[in-house]
Amino acid sequence: MSEAPSHTAAPAQAPARTWREALRLYLQPASLRMLALGFAAGLPLLLVLGTLSFRLREAGIDRSTIGYLSWVGLAYGVKWMWAPLVDRMPIPWLTRRLGRRRSWLLLSQTVVAGGLVGMAFNDPSQLLGPLVACALAVAVASATQDIALDAYRIESAEVDAQAALAASYQTGYRLAMIWAGAGVLWIAAWAQGEQATGYAQAAWQVAYLVMAASMLPGMLMVLGSPEPVPVPMKPARNLAEWLQGALIDPFADFWRRYRWQALLVLALIAVYRISDVVMGIMANPFYVDMGFTKTEVASVTKVYGVVMTLVGAFVGGVLSARWGVMRILMLGAVLSAASNMLFVWLSGVGHDVTALIWVISADNLASGIASAAFIAYLSSLTNISYSATQYALLSSMMLLLPKFIAGFSGDYVDAYGYASFFTATAWLGGPVLLLVALASRVHARA
Repeated sequence: MSEAPSHTAAPAQAPARTWREALRLYLQPASLRMLALGFAAGLPLLLVLGTLSFRLREAGIDRSTIGYLSWVGLAYGVKWMWAPLVDRMPIPWLTRRLGRRRSWLLLSQTVVAGGLVGMAFNDPSQLLGPLVACALAVAVASATQDIALDAYRIESAEVDAQAALAASYQTGYRLAMIWAGAGVLWIAAWAQGEQATGYAQAAWQVAYLVMAASMLPGMLMVLGSPEPVPVPMKPARNLAEWLQGALIDPFADFWRRYRWQALLVLALIAVYRISDVVMGIMANPFYVDMGFTKTEVASVTKVYGVVMTLVGAFVGGVLSARWGVMRILMLGAVLSAASNMLFVWLSGVGHDVTALIWVISADNLASGIASAAFIAYLSSLTNISYSATQYALLSSMMLLLPKFIAGFSGDYVDAYGYASFFTATAWLGGPVLLLVALASRVHARA
């Protein structure tokens, strides 16, 4: 039942595989489990960020407030602060029965479900504070789930299989986003009845309760999944030794291995997804303001678009295994920045479902390719002895700066309009290309 990979840290450039070997990685048990567990990880994100912004805008909340409320997502950007606890601290009773990784997964999933129930029963058009508090609880618990799940993934297979695991994880993640994006809009539209326009708290209540219940399959998967063989850890004789092993050693190990190159690596991680993250906060308010209905947004952006992301994730995983992560990392950076310009065109076209389909297709395909390569890149940087803490630090940096900047996106749109905003987010991707090129040289010499 246990699986123990032997890798520590390795360069992102793995030896080339044949096409058959690259595709076969997706049939491994670890990849199939990541498909299911990725669904549990992907479910909360839109419900506290993307879909929530649609709900808030429909409820009459202004764009500036929606932008600032996106800072709830900063929980994902500072999760490294409690990652050492997830990495080392046992949960009474639960850890003895499930193991270190699965116990934290189950606890965080339970809190996510409870927070979604709270979001269901709070009406933002009447009082915004309680709903925001529940959203924050969901975000913190979801970030904790990510910490444990990333460690579980890294510890479940060798480094050269991480691209396939990342793509499988992304597939499950994006399937959950179909449900948390399109599903919640369809359910709300159905519950609202014939006139599925305008805000109806009762309809959103039903939708969020269904989303809370949708965490149950993830809990069952955790209970049915094997626990990786735990990495041996020297018992701490006192609090100082525990803090040394839990907090200081993971970060010191990273700096020892990469030295001055760590600055380049961290800079790349901090800005790689900046174009997508900053633009994404205003995407749903944009759809509402363009006159797209819940059903249209659900059908195009949350289903068809997510399917295109799945295709992108699959392509990104296969190409990374075949040609190396760094090449596909560059491709993803170029496509992600360029695809934002399509939203400039859409802002001029207005309410046109066909145009929306084309724009969403290109944007999500680019996002899927970039995500699969980027997750594999992050995984290659970690030492398995500190997998949860180090991966949490790296993935947190990916979101911290973009999420902070995104908080001002509503103010920017109010001042300059959507077209100027989308153009600015595309230009934000420019420095990423230079950093990927420099990082590629570093890994080529490694």
